[in-house]
Amino acid sequence: MGWSVQRDANALHDAGVTGVTVRLETPRGTVTARSGVGDLVTRRPVSKDGYLRLGSTTKTFVATVVLQLVGEKRISLDQTVEQLLPGVVSGAGNDGRTITVRDLLQHTSGLPDYIYDVFPDPSAQTYFANRWRAYTPKELVALAMRHEPAFPAGTNWAYSNTNYVLAGMIIEKITGRTWEQQVHNRILRPLGLEHTDTPGTWPFLPHPHTANYQQFTVDGPMVDTTIPYRPFDSGADGSMTGTARDLNRFFTALVNGQLLRPAELAAMQTTVPVPQDSGHPAGTRDGLGLFFTPLSCGGGYLGHGGSGFGYVIRVATTTVGRRTITVSAHSRSADPQTAARQEDTLRSLIDHALCRTT
Repeated sequence: MGWSVQRDANALHDAGVTGVTVRLETPRGTVTARSGVGDLVTRRPVSKDGYLRLGSTTKTFVATVVLQLVGEKRISLDQTVEQLLPGVVSGAGNDGRTITVRDLLQHTSGLPDYIYDVFPDPSAQTYFANRWRAYTPKELVALAMRHEPAFPAGTNWAYSNTNYVLAGMIIEKITGRTWEQQVHNRILRPLGLEHTDTPGTWPFLPHPHTANYQQFTVDGPMVDTTIPYRPFDSGADGSMTGTARDLNRFFTALVNGQLLRPAELAAMQTTVPVPQDSGHPAGTRDGLGLFFTPLSCGGGYLGHGGSGFGYVIRVATTTVGRRTITVSAHSRSADPQTAARQEDTLRSLIDHALCRTT
């Protein structure tokens, strides 16, 4: 089995990804694979269990905290954003009175995604010019509120980072403590996830780590983007860092019911279909901070991904948590065909790893 995972990791490297790491936990033990280089200058090996940017995988941690608060009867999934954050969601047709907490966690709010405001021009120049700038959650939501909603709340699905910025604000409003503090107290500490953190606007990854590279233009250079783009890498929608070992432990504990009561875990896994043109595999469904994706061998897996400039990360676990995998790819191509090939190879790697019975 180890050879197969290594072969698939090599295939991802062969598709143009500079550095690849894979960690698969199974009932028979752990399988790891590395391929490519840790950085393009020194050509050192990819870091072994190095620190990673979790990107939007952060959303699963945030959704877990919200659902714990639901279990404690401090909040309801049917409460509206207006009830919890009066006046925050309004303007250009956006109406917090029609959007529930469930809509936020499930991306059925229709709210505009602020990231197009903070990175309007996909170029290396924009990255270098703005990467140190930080916004408050309220500022990010205000940027999004200048645009009309994509659809009336609850009638469709569209991924929007604004949803989870609001979820983080709701956690603080309800508990009086930041979402970061709540993630530490409710998830990281109880599970002993000592290598996972909520660094906020702190831009430097701990050592060891593999460098991330973004190609901004087709045939252009690979730009070192290990320093994140703070306008969209510093909030409840995507700012956490961690290791593959910790991520696997978190997702396994989550689906095994160690973090949520049965009712809230069932709510998290209650899904809506994701549109075919949204970039997800056919048959993908979205729950509350957790996606369900079909497997070629039948059934499916639960998980979440994350991406930013120069990296893609995916965590996936079988529905009973028997097999859990984290894959991290440390570069992204500007060429649509190359990017599609890398995405297909990444999906195949996960499918092969989770479909095996040994």
